[in-house]
Amino acid sequence: MKKFFILFAFLSLFIIDANAQNISTVYLSKNDTTKNMFVAIMPNDGIDSIKTFMFLINGMFSPVRDVLQQTDLPVKAAQQRTLVIIPLLETGIQSFGIDDSSQNSLKNIIDYCVDKYHLQSKPFYLGGYSIGGACVVKYAELAVKNNYPEKPNAVFAIDPPLDFERFYNSAKRNLRLMKGIYENPENKFMVAKLEQKMQGSPQTALQNFYKMSPYSYSDTTQSAVKFLSAMPITIYTEPNITWWMNNRAFDYSNINCIDIAAMINELHLLGNQNARFIPTENKGFRKPNNEYHPHSWSIADMDELLSWLENFK
Repeated sequence: MKKFFILFAFLSLFIIDANAQNISTVYLSKNDTTKNMFVAIMPNDGIDSIKTFMFLINGMFSPVRDVLQQTDLPVKAAQQRTLVIIPLLETGIQSFGIDDSSQNSLKNIIDYCVDKYHLQSKPFYLGGYSIGGACVVKYAELAVKNNYPEKPNAVFAIDPPLDFERFYNSAKRNLRLMKGIYENPENKFMVAKLEQKMQGSPQTALQNFYKMSPYSYSDTTQSAVKFLSAMPITIYTEPNITWWMNNRAFDYSNINCIDIAAMINELHLLGNQNARFIPTENKGFRKPNNEYHPHSWSIADMDELLSWLENFK
């Protein structure tokens, strides 16, 4: 990690309730500010005051600093002496999150931050939204499986896709049903991306879907999810099916709640008493316009989440 070129750009002081947090940006690649970087939100009293640290991964196509706009979690956590790191992986703004390149990049940034900010042995929380949620769940599984030095004490995810066999099949179905009416560009992009990353479809490369997906409904060996049998995990979803049907022509097969409920249910059956499924209602609003969307950072109650994380220091 010594080879990394480090550039600090002190961007702003973010003030809420008269409490300021130092926000800085660190670039890890020389002459490239488009990827392999992170934003750090430092507690008021500096590095020596850090009690815990938290990584937050945003959704695909979303800039890192969008997290600061969409949720007050980073600021609230910093006020509780948590160092918050929001990375953009080496794979960039289109990061798939669950593939080997993305996972290796996340591990490298975590290891770098642990060394830089002297975080060894401090409690570590890992959270993400959308594909970023899939990314953190996958990292937690690999951390347990491969006995990483830095394993999260607890994980949380906000409406993540988890079962990419289901995702692929539902996207293909939606494109077929909507042909000649409106072909969802996100579905077209994700089908192509999955075929590239998985080297085929579920019909031709099912084992690759099992290997890469954080959860697979049809994988009777539970090859991924079994590594979370003792991991505290909370996953939020707002399954407003009427909104999805009216605005996207989606049904339950197209939305992430089906993966989330199935995975948490299996974790309960595997004996995980700290696996939480939290469905919400009418909490999904995106800033700055406060437009309703059930797939949003805002569905998570951040005060309740921080209180829950306190149990796993």
